[in-house]
Amino acid sequence: MSRVGIFGGTFDPIHNGHLITAQSVKEIRELEKIIFIPAYISPHKQHAKASNAKHRFNMLNLAMDEIPFFECSDFEIKQHTISYTIDTLREFKKHYDEIDLIIGYDNIFQFHTWKDPDEIFKLANVVVLKRKSSHPIDYVDKYVESAHFVETRGIEISATDIRNRVHASLPIYYLVPEKVLEYINENKLYKGS
Repeated sequence: MSRVGIFGGTFDPIHNGHLITAQSVKEIRELEKIIFIPAYISPHKQHAKASNAKHRFNMLNLAMDEIPFFECSDFEIKQHTISYTIDTLREFKKHYDEIDLIIGYDNIFQFHTWKDPDEIFKLANVVVLKRKSSHPIDYVDKYVESAHFVETRGIEISATDIRNRVHASLPIYYLVPEKVLEYINENKLYKGS
């Protein structure tokens, strides 16, 4: 019985916080592997300008190059449209028996706004990342009640902060894997306005 985790997002850029959290979820949920799926256009960030999908995908590949239980898929990028989780799950359900959909803590409280949320719960176990610093649950609906909350080992790193630091010519050592740091520098990412 194949059981995998799907971790979607913009990953602009992938950083050590993503990797540490994903490793923690893999262990807690006893998954075979975690598949990172960068969004072509995130439905919740349609007005935010993300870096070129090719760069984001390349950085993901570099970050997990030697990690046997991490994989990267360009499924959403190849669609060249808004990336809806339900479409991705329908595709991956053809290949895997059981899927854990890994989402951020705040996302579960907005889950009713996602496309086909009830069907998402039929296709996957919705696993919510919780940290010691997460605010208490003050809003409960059927999605919050049905989700699996996992307290993960995590470090507070923000992709926005990384982009801002690069733009301001500040160092980002220890925030991203070394190969990702080299890629950002070689391709002069996040330097523009």
